[in-house]
Amino acid sequence: MNSTVIREKMLINGKWVGSEHTHKVYNKYTKELFSEIAVADEKLVDQAIKAAVNAHEQTTFTPEHRYQVLMRMADLLLEKQEELAMIITKEVGKPIADANVEVMRSVSTLQLSAEEAKKLVGEIIPNYNAQGRFLYTVKKPIGVIAAITPFNFPLNLIVHKLGPALAAGNPVILKPASNTATVAIKLCQLFVEAGVPKGYVQCVIGSGRTVGEQLLQDERIAHYTFTGSPEVGKHIQETIGLRKATLELGSNSATIVHSDANIDKAATKLSKMAFSNAGQVCISVQRMYVHESVYDAFLKKFLDEVALLTVGDPLHPDTDIGPMISEKEAKRVEQWVQEAKEAGAQILTGNKRVGSVFYPTVITNAETGMKIVDEEIFGPVVTITPYHSLEEAIDLVNHSKYGLQAGIYTSDLNLSYQIPYLLDVGGVVINDTCCYRADQMPYGGVKESGNGKEGPAYAIQELVKTVTVVVNLE
Repeated sequence: MNSTVIREKMLINGKWVGSEHTHKVYNKYTKELFSEIAVADEKLVDQAIKAAVNAHEQTTFTPEHRYQVLMRMADLLLEKQEELAMIITKEVGKPIADANVEVMRSVSTLQLSAEEAKKLVGEIIPNYNAQGRFLYTVKKPIGVIAAITPFNFPLNLIVHKLGPALAAGNPVILKPASNTATVAIKLCQLFVEAGVPKGYVQCVIGSGRTVGEQLLQDERIAHYTFTGSPEVGKHIQETIGLRKATLELGSNSATIVHSDANIDKAATKLSKMAFSNAGQVCISVQRMYVHESVYDAFLKKFLDEVALLTVGDPLHPDTDIGPMISEKEAKRVEQWVQEAKEAGAQILTGNKRVGSVFYPTVITNAETGMKIVDEEIFGPVVTITPYHSLEEAIDLVNHSKYGLQAGIYTSDLNLSYQIPYLLDVGGVVINDTCCYRADQMPYGGVKESGNGKEGPAYAIQELVKTVTVVVNLE
């Protein structure tokens, strides 16, 4: 047993609060106990909501102060990069190199959010048919925000929610995924150090069925920002009624490799991004459609590149693929692959599980009706399908209940301009995989991939009220 177990409390109303019950977080690779974190009961959640409401109503949090706090946070994350990356690797199973990238992306996201605090401006409205009136708008904070975050990017996805919310002047109650909550608590400690006002950042730990449900039912919360499954996203929307929500939900993202693509470049990049973070990325490459004229050459190159990937201890700097979040999830992926095999799919490599580690798996002859095609597998599995015409490839990509992002490799300039209008997704990536995100870009999908956009400049617009002001000049 690990003798250096981290023990953490929750942040409620500026104080670190323990509780009778704790949640145990385990190292996803070694299975050793990594941390124990206090769990909130109904009374503590209510205290957090009351504190956030009081902060919103009674505390002056000026745009200048918001900017200073967020920039200070960016500096603190940079100082703590090694420690935070190590926590992410241990409690997520993410390779250490990728964990370091996540910390650096979080630094950037905070800096981008800080800049947005200086840009919240209204507008003057032309009074074409309102003579004697001066019309303008002002922006003000929407109120208390509940941020519910997943396990796969336990730092950057939190920052994507807290950064814009604070830049807009809103208090935030954070409910992170319990199994990766250690880094969330560390982040909150840094927010306190950075000088965030009491009540503006709070963290409560607990399950969705208890803590999450209480947050949804409480009408003092004005906005919900959630990343997770479509099922939970639908439940949130049904529960909160007319209150607002930003929902980043599921995906089974696809990338097209057209006949005129750079095959070597496409195969090399796709072999990495299909299995990044053990496939536990919302925009992971799950489906690949390759033109029949280059299919054989692409498949050979792709399999050669996959064979070079290193699977193992995520703390080793050369590891490409570590464990999944749990053995339960790895077994689910294993079952889906087996079901596809029994239905006629061909497994070219992989389909090997050691505990929570599932080896990169490449499948052909996969068809609609199989879970590995229709659903979000959220594991290191990719299907490759040849197509005859571009219209066929577009239909295959669009034939999904999801629509987060898609990618296409092509050297046709005209096609690169046309394709965003033809694919029914929230983002199209040209000459790269669907698994690409820059933190400043508007990020969000259509259909069951959710609604609203993340990216600080875009998210912040969802987190303010626009008030129209009419001045009678007569």
